[in-house]
Amino acid sequence: MNFVHRVKMWINTTGLAYVSFLNRREFETQSYSGINERPLEFRFVFEQLARTWPKKVLDVGTGTTALPHLMRNCGFLVTAVDNIRDYWTSSMINRHYHVINDDITRTRLTKTFDFITCVSVLEHIKDHKAAVRSMFKLLNPGGHLVLTFPYNESRYVGNVYALPESTVKEKLPFVAQAFSRNEINEWMSANNGEIIEQEFWQFFTGEFWTCGERVQPPLQVSKNEKHQISCLLIRKSE
Repeated sequence: MNFVHRVKMWINTTGLAYVSFLNRREFETQSYSGINERPLEFRFVFEQLARTWPKKVLDVGTGTTALPHLMRNCGFLVTAVDNIRDYWTSSMINRHYHVINDDITRTRLTKTFDFITCVSVLEHIKDHKAAVRSMFKLLNPGGHLVLTFPYNESRYVGNVYALPESTVKEKLPFVAQAFSRNEINEWMSANNGEIIEQEFWQFFTGEFWTCGERVQPPLQVSKNEKHQISCLLIRKSE
């Protein structure tokens, strides 16, 4: 065994031991702080994957989540992107999947996809029109886009965290927009999109996301009932 091979084996063994240590520490230090919106959003994503059966998938705004890894486990060819250097306040490493540094508002990606997911990310992008435009550009004709975000059928809010009723009181380095029917209609008209399915969910007793008391478990409601989150399946026209 030569020196280079021994060094590679040492690096590999040390790296695996460190990752194992991190996983165990994370497991042993778990604390319950409530359940977020991901169970409903991820359920929606996988229902639509099973419904449309794509081959190539893009996840926009992956962060540290395991969503791309889970989709890859299902057999889909998955690309994950996030605006790592500009959005995250410190270096971000995803231990589940390789994430490409890319700003979706001015993406450098050139290949296209059959299915794109953007889960609880679009609300944090101020230029949401540019982000949606890029996602449609990267979507094959007839392909599908899943979006989930804070939502109010009749009124747009630039940052729900800044509302007096919001339970989020600390200053965060990003906004959380609540979109409305007007924004969705603009996205569809500008990008040749068609809404195939839309769900509405009530998570709080107030009008907007993080406002009022939590509803546990959340309720699926109609667009005419109080809601704060929406999940959409959108199709790009041929």
